[in-house]
Amino acid sequence: MDSKTVLYSEDRFNEIVKEVGEYLKQVGYKVEKKVKFIPISGWHGDNMIEKSDNMKWYKGKTLY
Repeated sequence: MDSKTVLYSEDRFNEIVKEVGEYLKQVGYKVEKKVKFIPISGWHGDNMIEKSDNMKWYKGKTLY
């Protein structure tokens, strides 16, 4: 999410969720029931343990 091409964008996150979700469905995962998508930044720790101010639009849980 911290890439200069993404800049913590909710729109880009939603695009990724759609694309990856469709692929996971094709290989047999029950995406709606079993898969949680969490926007994180491994470089900066955004949404890893604590909520990030960079992604105020995200209302879900953190990774940990």
